[in-house]
Amino acid sequence: MGLIDGLSLGIDVALSRVNVAYCFLGVLIGTFVGVIPGVGALAAISMILPLSFYLDPTTAIVLLAGIYYGTVYGGSTAAILLNLPGVPSAAVACLDGYPMTRQGRGGVALFLTTMASFVGSMLGLAALVFFADAISDIGLSLRPADYFLLMTLGLVAAAAIPTGSPLKGLAMVFIGLAMGTVGTDIATGMARFTFGVPELLDGLSLVALAMGLFGISEVIVTSSLPRRRASAGGITLRSMIPTRQDLREGAMPMARGAGIGGLFGALPGVGGTIACFISYAVEKRLSRHPEKFGHGAVEGICASESANNSAVQTAFIPSLTLGIPGDAVMALMLGALIIHGITPGPLLIEQQPGMFWGLVVSFILGNIFLVILNIPLIGIWLKLLSIPYHFMFPAIIVFICFGAFSVNGNAFDVWALGALGALGWMLSLFGFQPAPLLLGFILGPMIEENLRRALQLSRGDFGTFVNDGLSVSLTALIVVLVLLAVLKPVLGRRG
Repeated sequence: MGLIDGLSLGIDVALSRVNVAYCFLGVLIGTFVGVIPGVGALAAISMILPLSFYLDPTTAIVLLAGIYYGTVYGGSTAAILLNLPGVPSAAVACLDGYPMTRQGRGGVALFLTTMASFVGSMLGLAALVFFADAISDIGLSLRPADYFLLMTLGLVAAAAIPTGSPLKGLAMVFIGLAMGTVGTDIATGMARFTFGVPELLDGLSLVALAMGLFGISEVIVTSSLPRRRASAGGITLRSMIPTRQDLREGAMPMARGAGIGGLFGALPGVGGTIACFISYAVEKRLSRHPEKFGHGAVEGICASESANNSAVQTAFIPSLTLGIPGDAVMALMLGALIIHGITPGPLLIEQQPGMFWGLVVSFILGNIFLVILNIPLIGIWLKLLSIPYHFMFPAIIVFICFGAFSVNGNAFDVWALGALGALGWMLSLFGFQPAPLLLGFILGPMIEENLRRALQLSRGDFGTFVNDGLSVSLTALIVVLVLLAVLKPVLGRRG
């Protein structure tokens, strides 16, 4: 299907009343969650995930995707006004956004981040449209051994590349892989690690796992954070109008940030946070006045926010075309698609053209909604920052429990939700990030399936994983990342 035909089909799908309504609902929820520090996209999507099971698959993915990039949009609001990033990737916006607020230019910073987010999203979306089909064609030529290595590389990269302890990240991956083996083995029909509990024959519930690790635990952790009062005073539509110099200084950083974010967003395991820091560092290196950075530089907030949102759009490229999620949020979305009976991979665009192109057009529509929501309604988002936690979080807990119970109507899922929430909270106390665990849980069964296929085709010969240039390169990358994860703590102590 050509580009024009695909976009025509996408317009028909995305502009249906149901999909427009859920697209708007998704970006509205995402902005709401993004403004509140400490909650994040994973917790929001985990709470909405049960609702998506009652929707058409296309409508469900439009809703979840809207929450994802809506959260990224809204995350910079608290970062700029309170120096508290709503999402991890908005931490870079604190560096220059909060100084601009202290200089009385918070409105300009909010406007520029919204514009940079829109520009980055549109350029990242263009990359998704032009490169997704080509990557799908490449995916059709891959062997099961190649898929096994690619998925393993994504898991190792997700654990070893981001900030924090790589060894702890790898440990979370292995725990996730172990959790993914619980249930009935598809090949043999044998029950594995069910310990005589009938409810575990179908495996651990994805909803309970996601909502426990990223819903319950985030509520517990965030409720102990200190609050800072936000005031809408001084933030008016007139105060948000940038000068010509602001626009001139921010134009090229937006374009460069979108390019950097688009590149890093398409790489499994990297994500928008790293893209933001790299984009910020590039602009500081290119600037004639690097001393301005950290003191209210327009280039800093424009580059980082553009990179952030571009990475969100291009993260869908490997996820939809190869079935390899780049981060935990995309893994959660792929899990939702799999539950709907849709297998992400090279055939998705061919078998589900309405979903793919409808999602593309919904991105355009959703980003327009976000511009409308972020600029005129800034006063409302500021009021949200003053809602006391002791009113907000009990309601969130109730909705989480209701959502977990509504999927199967089974009280066991609620008990599992509580246990997994306690596990997520304890992991956070010891510095373990649960995101690699979720990636391992979702990718584990697919990795096992491709490993089994590869060994069946090679009649048990493990040499199939190193018998051509691609497989050798992937295996070498995996080994290098594992070695870096092991050696990084040792080198850090010596330093």
